[in-house]
Amino acid sequence: MIRVGISGWRYARWRGVFYPPGLPQRRELEHAASRLTSVEVNGSFYSLQRPSSWHAWAAQVPDDFLFAVKGPRYLTHMKKLVDVEAPLATFLATGVLSLGDRLGPVLWQLPPNLGFHPDRLAAFFDLLPRRTTDASAYAAAHHDPTKLREPADTDTPGDRPLRHVLEVRHESFRTPEFCELLRAHDIGMVVADSAGTWPMFDEVTSDLAYVRLHGDEELYASGYSDEALDRWADKVRAWDADGLDVLVYFDNDARVHAPFDAIALQERLGIAPSPA
Repeated sequence: MIRVGISGWRYARWRGVFYPPGLPQRRELEHAASRLTSVEVNGSFYSLQRPSSWHAWAAQVPDDFLFAVKGPRYLTHMKKLVDVEAPLATFLATGVLSLGDRLGPVLWQLPPNLGFHPDRLAAFFDLLPRRTTDASAYAAAHHDPTKLREPADTDTPGDRPLRHVLEVRHESFRTPEFCELLRAHDIGMVVADSAGTWPMFDEVTSDLAYVRLHGDEELYASGYSDEALDRWADKVRAWDADGLDVLVYFDNDARVHAPFDAIALQERLGIAPSPA
C-alpha cells in the first residue's frame, strides 16, 4: 500500500488556489479526496473532535481513502506521556474508531524539548491498543465523559489492526536502544524532513514507512523541487519493494505547496485517487 496526502486540509489561504473559487468550506475535504489518496487529521492534535465530525468526514471520501490521525498534544506535549490512561481513552471515545477501514495509523508527535526516556516510552507503548476492538473496549471503560462535547462514540465497525507511529524531535533519540524499543513494540518511526530544524531519523522500525515532509529548504513554507520529489519517489519505491506499506504527508502548507507537491509525488509513483 502506498498513499500520499497532506497534513490537514482546512486552510484559508488554499481557497482559490488549491480549492476552486466559490467551493463551500464543507466540501473542501471532498475536493482534497478527489485529488489525493490520504490526509492526516491535524485537528485531533489540538482538541478533541466530535463524533459527528468523524462520521461526516468518512462520508465525504471514497471507500479506499485513508485517514491518518494525529494523537492529542495533551498526551504528548502537556502530560509528556505520563498518567495518560484516561486521556487516551477519551481520545478514542471521540468517534475516531467509526472510520473503520478508512482509519490508518495514529501519529504521536513528541515536542522538541522531550528527550529519550525509554521506560516512559515503553509504558506508553504498552497502553496503546493494537486492534480496533481492543481500543473500543478500552475507550468505553476508561474515558472521561466530561471532556467530550457530544456523547461518546466508542463503536468500531469491525475488528482490524490499529497501528501507531512516533515522530521525535530531540537528538537524544539517536541511539540504537530507541530503534530496538520501537521494534519491540511494533511502533513505526516517522521519517520527518524539517529543513534541518530538527534531527531526521530514517530507520524503518515496523512494516510501515511513514514520512512527513515539512519543507525542503524552509520549514512549512518551501516547496519540493523536481529533484527532491524524484529522490523521495525513489525512497518510496525502495520501501515498497521491501514489502512495506508507505504513507507520505506534505506539511509545507504555508504557501500552498503541500497539495501540489503531493499530487506531483503521486504522479511519479503512478498512483491516483479513486472516484468518489
